Amino acid sequence: MQAIQRVLTGITTTGTPHLGNYLGALKPAVAASQQASTDSFYFLADYHALIKCQDPQTVHRSGREIAAIWLALGLDTDKATFYRQSDIPEIPQLAWFLTCMTAKGMMNRSHAYKASVDDNQRQSNADLDQGISMGLYSYPILMAADILMFNAHKIPVGKDQIQHIEMCRDIAMRFNHTYGEHFVLPKAMVDEGDAKVLSGLDGRKMSKSYGNIIPLFAPTDELRNLIAQITTNSLQPGEVKDPDTCTLFEIYSAFATHEETLLMRQAYANGIGWGDMKGQLFEYLNDYLSPARKRYEEIITDPVYIESELQKGASKARAHSEPFMQRLRSAVGIMSLVSDMGAKSAGGKVKKELSQEEQVKVDAGKAKAMAIAKQRAEHDTQQLKMRVDELINTINASSDPKGAGEAALLDLRTQADSAKKKAKKNLQQIVGLLEQRLTS
Repeated sequence: MQAIQRVLTGITTTGTPHLGNYLGALKPAVAASQQASTDSFYFLADYHALIKCQDPQTVHRSGREIAAIWLALGLDTDKATFYRQSDIPEIPQLAWFLTCMTAKGMMNRSHAYKASVDDNQRQSNADLDQGISMGLYSYPILMAADILMFNAHKIPVGKDQIQHIEMCRDIAMRFNHTYGEHFVLPKAMVDEGDAKVLSGLDGRKMSKSYGNIIPLFAPTDELRNLIAQITTNSLQPGEVKDPDTCTLFEIYSAFATHEETLLMRQAYANGIGWGDMKGQLFEYLNDYLSPARKRYEEIITDPVYIESELQKGASKARAHSEPFMQRLRSAVGIMSLVSDMGAKSAGGKVKKELSQEEQVKVDAGKAKAMAIAKQRAEHDTQQLKMRVDELINTINASSDPKGAGEAALLDLRTQADSAKKKAKKNLQQIVGLLEQRLTS
């Protein structure tokens, strides 16, 4: 029986996915999530977005759009774990643990950091670190925390990201060596097929930074206009054209079947005109994307549904992250003062055993602490139930109970987004209890 492999992928919330993102990441990820041998974790990398985007509206809007796209493409959130990075507070906590284990020299060799330094050198800037934030510098560590928090086995990446996976492995090995075996060493999952990247409107790599993209779910008129802007040469209708150097053919063949691609090659040999080819490409893409685009247009107008899916995923993710983080905290020595280390120190020496009298005191302290914690938990649970009872009474008293219930849930989730740790957890528990009561 094939062992289940955990695969993890994140998309940064700094823009709208385009056709290249769909072919390179989204389509294969959704397909992989359907495999019984794969445990898929997909997340919105909104903390990563802050490294290069300081526009709150862009980050917020992009998160909503990307989530809607995943859902519209058919991601099964019952099988896959689909969540927002910022909903997992254990990730930045782990990032700090890993930061303390990471050699600065290794970070100095990060491709992204070196590229920024080289750019400053080319511009003759006296400060070679000009414009470089600690977010950019530490990006590989946060990426390592994303991966190691869930002990993912395989990480689908482009060849330019292989270094980050190697850095993640190095950091994990350092931590394991110091504190014991806690992390799986992940492997980069690189498509070894045709490495050619989908070209954009101007023939260069399709990229938001070049402003030459075709958004995945661009409306019909926008899609037609963008395809009309794709750069071609001056060959006239009737003249033989080379499909292998043409962006139009490249995009068409990326979506078309093998048989359709062969027929289009023949059309190029027969001298198809550029206007005709652009028209056929538009019709093909429009038909191909139409069902998912229609679903996307429905989902994007329903933020309550999107948020509920993300919160469902966050609950599944935190079922892993909370106990694992507690284990890691204990491993590094951050725990209750009445806890028993019961582990070897970094040097391999065993902690001195307590005397019988000392052990009795420790056990008594533990029992007292547990009793107090239990009493507080019971009180908190009772308070939460009372709050939900009040909300239910208000909802039932309204003229539109269903609408009032949805509005109450949306308001609670909005409050939770901006709340601090303890208040956020309480609000999320209230949301869960209220949902149960409303659907029962």
